[in-house]
Amino acid sequence: MSTSTVQAFKHQAPSFWQSTNGKKVVMAVTGCILFLFIIGHLLGNLLVYAGPVRYNAYAAFLHFDDTLLWIIRSVLIVAVVLHITATVQLALRNKKARPVDYSRKEAINSSFASRTMYWSGPIVLAFVIFHLLEFTAGYIHPGSQFIRGDVYHNVIAGFSVWWVSAWYIFALILLGIHLRHGIWSMFQSVGYNHKKHTPLLKKAALVIAAAIILGYISIPISVLTGLVK
Repeated sequence: MSTSTVQAFKHQAPSFWQSTNGKKVVMAVTGCILFLFIIGHLLGNLLVYAGPVRYNAYAAFLHFDDTLLWIIRSVLIVAVVLHITATVQLALRNKKARPVDYSRKEAINSSFASRTMYWSGPIVLAFVIFHLLEFTAGYIHPGSQFIRGDVYHNVIAGFSVWWVSAWYIFALILLGIHLRHGIWSMFQSVGYNHKKHTPLLKKAALVIAAAIILGYISIPISVLTGLVK
């Protein structure tokens, strides 16, 4: 067997998942799926301003077909797992490539959002778990009794507790920071990167992330100030 054949055998091309670009594409696609869910969830949540009848009708609509609901949940769970796995593996790969950190580290081309992606993600995940346990399962519901089926009551009662609203707002601000970087880097991961368009994408990502987060946090603020009762 020739030397060139041995070398070709030893250095096989990495698979899509094993490659760095492959992981970035997975992060982009799964991030897009989760982003669409965030938009849809926000539009539904804003119905709280329409009153208990409309809001509870929206909540009931989401459960009109349990099979479809669990399919959607399964897709979201898989997207979350793949997104987190790819993120962690890329972080470990970057750390392995530079085992000794800089003696003096300066952020030249990175933004605050990009530098906080790795720790804001786990905090947002913890918030999602708490959010589901409180408003969906009813296991954690401070302030008053959880009433299954009366989503409007549960939301108002939950956000009437100041620390619940404070935790919600804090986690949503982190989500906004996460989105601000993730939206434009999603295009970069799939190869859409141009010095002319990147600044515009960054500005658009900032505006979109800010609009989404303001929409979300307006609900607990409205409950605490008595605008929504």
